[in-house]
Amino acid sequence: MTLLHTLFHDPAPRSVRLNVAMAEGLSLPDGSICVMRPRAGEQFTPLPMDRLQMVQGFAPDYTALQAAGHTVSATPLPAPSALICLPRSKAEGLGLIAQAVAGGAQCVMVDGQKTDGVESVLKAVRARVAVGGVVSKAHGKLFWFSPGAETFADWQLAPQAISDPDHGAFQTMPGLFSAGEVDPASRLLAEHLPDTLPARIADLGAGWGYLAAACLARNGVEELHLVEAEATALELARANITDPRAQFHWADGTQPLPLLAVGGVIMNPPFHTGRTPQPALGLAFIDSAARLLTGRGQLWMVANRHLPYDRKLSERFSQHQILAETGAFRVWHASGPRSRPAQNPSRQRRERSR
Repeated sequence: MTLLHTLFHDPAPRSVRLNVAMAEGLSLPDGSICVMRPRAGEQFTPLPMDRLQMVQGFAPDYTALQAAGHTVSATPLPAPSALICLPRSKAEGLGLIAQAVAGGAQCVMVDGQKTDGVESVLKAVRARVAVGGVVSKAHGKLFWFSPGAETFADWQLAPQAISDPDHGAFQTMPGLFSAGEVDPASRLLAEHLPDTLPARIADLGAGWGYLAAACLARNGVEELHLVEAEATALELARANITDPRAQFHWADGTQPLPLLAVGGVIMNPPFHTGRTPQPALGLAFIDSAARLLTGRGQLWMVANRHLPYDRKLSERFSQHQILAETGAFRVWHASGPRSRPAQNPSRQRRERSR
């Protein structure tokens, strides 16, 4: 497993609740079971593995689920039963329910932790249809229902248009990072990019393409590689960035991209998994940037100012400096990537003394 999917929640609670639900009389129609937004390593017993169709557009989880022997798709599939693994965004969760119903699900199961907002989603469903049962276990809930004639069409997700005075119009989507508005940290980074950038540049964790648009507005760019793990975000980036210099990669930004070498990297790396801060995620992005860059390559990144990135930048780059700082964010510039992390002097002394 890679860092982007090992940092998520305990895999067991869904299985605990499913076992209780089956014991209490939950029965599923014959045929496939579409499992929407499962995480790597999660357990779905007692559901039969040969009937499960995993739907996951997050590249690290997609790869891990596939490696575990599951049938996996990045887009929803028609199925008589569906299990919704609630994401953090309520709008996205409701949209997944609508997709399941549109795909012909006769039984829809919805599972989530309290921190996923499962109570609020249960209340919204109960306002539409009768709920067949509810299991409360392991700090979460599983409930199920038959949609009947209810289509839930008004819950379907649709792109939202936003406008930026410097870079034009964009489409975003509920559930994505910076949905509905330009992220202020990304805007700060865009404002402090130099007038001329390297000819080949990569945007790690490109999202729906705001920073990519800022790069393409600079001089010197001949190729721009957008690397994004979330399939929906990357599809929106394709719609938002139509410049022929742009190339799109559905990939985990923390992992090596051996066929890609660039003179510049820009990034606003994620540092949350769910609601929990995970600075290790940003550190992994810095490592990835250093691997991608050629000998004289340069990195421009923005991060929340409290995050502990200074030491990692010292390890992976010969030079780095703060270009801009606000009460919330820092914009860093680093150059001279090291092929391997530099050791701090005290560690070097300890190793020489062995």
